[in-house]
Amino acid sequence: MITLKGIKKIYQTGDVQVAALRGIELTISQGEFVAIMGPSGSGKSTTMNMLGCLDTPTEGEYYLDGIDVSHASKRELATIRNRKLGFVFQGFNLLARTSALENVELPLIYAGVGREERKDRSIEALKSVGLGDRIHHKPQELSGGQQQRVAIARALVTNPSVILADEPTGNLDSRSSEEVMAIFQELHVKGNTIVIVTHEPDIAAYTRRIVRFKDGRIEKDEAVANPRKASPSRIDTQEETG
Repeated sequence: MITLKGIKKIYQTGDVQVAALRGIELTISQGEFVAIMGPSGSGKSTTMNMLGCLDTPTEGEYYLDGIDVSHASKRELATIRNRKLGFVFQGFNLLARTSALENVELPLIYAGVGREERKDRSIEALKSVGLGDRIHHKPQELSGGQQQRVAIARALVTNPSVILADEPTGNLDSRSSEEVMAIFQELHVKGNTIVIVTHEPDIAAYTRRIVRFKDGRIEKDEAVANPRKASPSRIDTQEETG
């Protein structure tokens, strides 16, 4: 699924070189639920950018589904992101003037999917996160937790190989955070591969594996013995419309 071999990332700032990653070795298998943690400057965000094909390494190899994407062109990386990766961000990144349905449809538009198929798939994705009765609502008409669920639906709609979530609960209260983590746990049970970056130990406790970064290296990589169970008390009984 995901293999990083000797990944180094060096940024040049004037005459100074800054080593963000110092030889990362990491493997994530199909169906894993992994949290990446570490203090500011530890390399966790740079690693997420690598995993998301938003940046390329200075040295090393990155294999995604057996394909070496380490030195792909910008166009090739864009295609890989659209076909194989689903993104969830702290700030939701929804278009303010468009409905939940239209926001979820966006990746399918880029992928060239026809109008009827993308509508059907987007409605199903919204229903899967409990927003079957919110498909025509705009972001400002939704709570923060609901907006993040729209973002998760958008990440799911292309059936990606990996879901990458960068601080997905950073802008949410504790109740909404638990609801979002309940969705991720449900997706994990269904076989989805999920990687989240978080600075919150309580959020990492919902996952099955925690990889801790420090000074551009992996300091610790350990399984979570007894993952915290998130309550799925959200909207399973909501009326579905479409």
